[in-house]
Amino acid sequence: MKEITRQINYLEYESVTNLPEPDLQLILKAREAVQRGYAPYSDFRVGAAIRLQNGTIITGNNQENAAYPSGLCAERTALFYAASQYPNVPIIAIAVSTHTPLRTGIARPCGACLQVMAEYEEIAELPMHVILDGSEGIIVLDGLDNLLPLRFRREDLK
Repeated sequence: MKEITRQINYLEYESVTNLPEPDLQLILKAREAVQRGYAPYSDFRVGAAIRLQNGTIITGNNQENAAYPSGLCAERTALFYAASQYPNVPIIAIAVSTHTPLRTGIARPCGACLQVMAEYEEIAELPMHVILDGSEGIIVLDGLDNLLPLRFRREDLK
C-alpha cells in the first residue's frame, strides 16, 4: 500500500475589485444570470457564464421543475447551450455565482456539473478556467483536476 496526496491550487479574492478584467466580466454576467433563474421550490438561484475561445459569452441559470429531478443546474444549462450553438468552439472559462447565502460562502458546481465541465475541458484539450463566486469571496482555479481529480474520462472506455 502507498499513500498518495493530491493538492488543489486556486487563487482567492475577497471581492471583484482585484480580479483581472476577463474574470470580472464573466462574474458580472453570471451574477446577471442569477436574477433570471427559475427556483420557485428551493429559492436557490444560480447563474453561470461561459467564455468560448472565440470570445463569445453564454449565460445560463438553474431551472427547477415540480417533477423533480427534471430541472437543470445553471452550469449545465450554459454548457449544453454553448455546445449546441457553437459545437466546434472550445469552452475556455466558466463563472458560477449565487446570491443565496451559503454556509461555505462560495458557489460550487455539483458532481454532475463537474463531470460535464470535465468532458468539455477534455474536448477542448485545454484546462478550463473556473471562477466560483459567493458571499465570502471568489475562488479562481485552472483546470478541472483541481475540482475533480479522479474524474471519469473518455479514455477510460478504451
